[in-house]
Amino acid sequence: MNIERIAILGSTGSVGLQALNVADSLGLRVVAISAGRNISLLEEQARKYRPELVSVMDEAAAGRLRAALADTPVRVVAGVDGLCEAACCANADLVLNAVVGIAGLLPTLAAIRVKKHLALANKETLVAGGALVMREARENGVRILPVDSEHSAIFQCLEACEPKQDLKKLILTASGGPFFGYTREQLAAVTPEQALRHPNWTMGPKVTVDSASMMNKGLELIEASCLFEVEPSSVDVVVHRESIIHSLIELNDNSVLAQLGPPDMRLPIQYAFTYPRRVPSNVAEIDLAAIGRLTFYQPDEEAFKCLRLCRQAIEEGGLMPAVANAANEEAVGLFLGHRVGFNAIGDLVEEAMKNMKNTNKPVTVEDILAMDAQTRVFVRGIAGK
Repeated sequence: MNIERIAILGSTGSVGLQALNVADSLGLRVVAISAGRNISLLEEQARKYRPELVSVMDEAAAGRLRAALADTPVRVVAGVDGLCEAACCANADLVLNAVVGIAGLLPTLAAIRVKKHLALANKETLVAGGALVMREARENGVRILPVDSEHSAIFQCLEACEPKQDLKKLILTASGGPFFGYTREQLAAVTPEQALRHPNWTMGPKVTVDSASMMNKGLELIEASCLFEVEPSSVDVVVHRESIIHSLIELNDNSVLAQLGPPDMRLPIQYAFTYPRRVPSNVAEIDLAAIGRLTFYQPDEEAFKCLRLCRQAIEEGGLMPAVANAANEEAVGLFLGHRVGFNAIGDLVEEAMKNMKNTNKPVTVEDILAMDAQTRVFVRGIAGK
């Protein structure tokens, strides 16, 4: 792949900002960008990069942005259709989808259907619609390059693992978040402000809370099963507090390969932009002697039930991963708004999985979006009680 021009969906978020930093260092042309609500930053980016297209979700905000950029040739579009148009930008060699949540599903499918290669940081795309997305990617000859540090690590390790039948197991590492070692009773008292203080990574609020609840690792387990086409039982999770080993694979002779690096998202972003080449980066070298030791622990799936629920969801299949994802998104919003406690996140996901009706037939994007909407209504309803 020879990447010269990129589209970045979610350019004002944590991953999007780091992707722009990487694009600058590599000298890539940014031809399309999108954001949800941060219009002032989006205007700054539009003036700096002069993309062909800028997408914003809110039509009223788009009108203000059009007026602000009237002295530029930048075209401003709005809504889901605008986001999908940005994903299909004709001059983009690669689309980075860093949109947060289920909102990333439709632009992912739109990009695939016009045969755009994808750098995927939107894990919910594969959580909610994994089978559908992977099938369409195969049919359209599209390569999906993972940007999550864990999935990028596995991808890099698998590059050294041929043939694939040598693979025995994937091992995802988890930082454990700010509440490692807490009991369920202790978790009942934690606040959104505490949950947003991640010890190792700088991320957006939703992803940071997901890390604190271990939901992030559950979603990554589902994503890994879909992306690398392995059974959920072949995906393990281990807590690694230092966040230096980003994930590992175990081979059938019990050898283990790992990818190490500092906790800096620019490294997996750059590898997705330059694959299969490696080029010098602005990421710091790791000093193993200074780190001193690397530790590993079993995750506590009783205190942090979201991990267990995600494994249950992918094993059940059908629409259940979409249910778990939607329930979590809604529950995290309620928690950040101080409307429910921290433990309610897992409880609401569990209740949704018990009550929403699954299907055994192949699911369509319409099925996924309908279930997503129904689940959110259900979660808001029981949270209100």
